[in-house]
Amino acid sequence: MRAETIKIDSEFIRLQDLLKLCGLCDTGGFAKVVIQNGEVKVNGEVCTMRGKKLRPGDCAEFEEVTVTVS
Repeated sequence: MRAETIKIDSEFIRLQDLLKLCGLCDTGGFAKVVIQNGEVKVNGEVCTMRGKKLRPGDCAEFEEVTVTVS
């Protein structure tokens, strides 16, 4: 399991944008598919909401990588 931290300058970042920003998904379309297929966890629970807003302290997991928002 790999862990990363992504610092944001706004109040939140949408889940699909986080996956693209940290390089886990090459395109927004691919991010949409993996989220809707239930392959992504947010704070330890499967999340199928593409527009899920992540704020500092939240973490997302996909393909053995955990990304924490700070």
